[in-house]
Amino acid sequence: MITFGEDAVPAEDPWYAELEPKTFHQVDHIVRRFKSDQVPADRQADIGGIPAEDGGVHFMHAEGQLVVREEYLPRVREILGQPAQDRADGPPPDIRRVTRGVVELTLNSDLAQRPLPEVVDDIDEELGRGIATPNHVLTVAPVAPCPATEPGEVVHGIEPYPGVRWENGGGGVLIYIADTGVLKGAEDSHPWLLGVSCEKSSHPWLLGVKSEEDKLPAEQTVNGKKIQPIQGYDGHGTFVAGVARCLAPQADIIVDNILDIAGSALETHFVRKLDAALSLGVDVFHLSVTAPTRNDIALVSMQGWLERLRDYKGVACVVPAGNSGSRRPSWPAAFPGMISVGALARDLRTRADFSNYGGWVDVYTPGRDLINAYATGTYTCQDWPYAGDERTFYGMAKWSGTSFSSPVMTGLIASRMSRTGQNAQQAADSLLAEARAQAIPGLGPVLLP
Repeated sequence: MITFGEDAVPAEDPWYAELEPKTFHQVDHIVRRFKSDQVPADRQADIGGIPAEDGGVHFMHAEGQLVVREEYLPRVREILGQPAQDRADGPPPDIRRVTRGVVELTLNSDLAQRPLPEVVDDIDEELGRGIATPNHVLTVAPVAPCPATEPGEVVHGIEPYPGVRWENGGGGVLIYIADTGVLKGAEDSHPWLLGVSCEKSSHPWLLGVKSEEDKLPAEQTVNGKKIQPIQGYDGHGTFVAGVARCLAPQADIIVDNILDIAGSALETHFVRKLDAALSLGVDVFHLSVTAPTRNDIALVSMQGWLERLRDYKGVACVVPAGNSGSRRPSWPAAFPGMISVGALARDLRTRADFSNYGGWVDVYTPGRDLINAYATGTYTCQDWPYAGDERTFYGMAKWSGTSFSSPVMTGLIASRMSRTGQNAQQAADSLLAEARAQAIPGLGPVLLP
């Protein structure tokens, strides 16, 4: 038995019972949330996965769902013995469009009884890899790969790090952050990010950020005292937006709460939201996710979206490299054209031990012990050696991960755009050239704010 407080799961029951305790707890939460009645019916899913040898997660996916390159859809149906139904009034009910050239296919009940990796193996054998893949789960929750650490307490009134660079500008630049939204409205939280004037805001560098709300769980009463609980993914979008805004205080930022199911989303939902965001006139897309995939194959739906993105001249896309401390490529960071960002250690001369690395990582920026806007409430640690410890927060936190080194790069791009008149891709190329010119041997290209 694996036991966590009141939870006890037989080892032979769910696939995630094989995971190490710190990962099990969050995976169990994600699995349960995707089946919750609070999730819209069209987004509920049975989550399966493949455990990794080190007790982590190799990848997670929605059972009974495939992501398919549309041009191969008839052939995929033929291989699966799932012929299309003739419908004069539209596409068959088991097909949903994701983005250009990519569809989501729901398997029939007979196929859904088979392990999904076996179903994909059949398609791979006939058509080759990368034609149809599982519908992967993308997450910012502290399972792996992001964040690298649990949030740490800081003194009340502390300044952000990196600090607010008021001279950096960023005016006229629109940044779109795909994350968990921004916290607001809780009785004991700072009312930052949504129409708060500078005089009333405890985080003035975040003024003007538009966001979908990231809501904290309901208050709890413990020993007669009201406590506002904070979960592992709460405040992630708030922190990321704060880091970017510190480096480009005049930039306009939209934080979309795409990762609203336990800090997670299926890749198809994630990409549909990105597809819709293309109409907003975004300069810099910032995607706060990175995930391992089956056989390290690129996310099919993200590949389709990137083909659409090429129609929008000068737009840049920044993504974290991931926190597995591995050379293994992680997605979407490993896509050509993505600006993948690793994390520097606190000394700013070496790689943070959690940061992924390799030739597919474009640049390293500070990512250890950054300080920025966070929730107000109580967080209970899940990871050894602090498991069970309670930490109290007053709107600021110290946090580590490539989720937080990457908005450093995003902010620097926005700042350079407003200073030079370059578009986002030109500004990114200039910054990457600067990073390569000051590369650290044995590490790679480095940029400091």
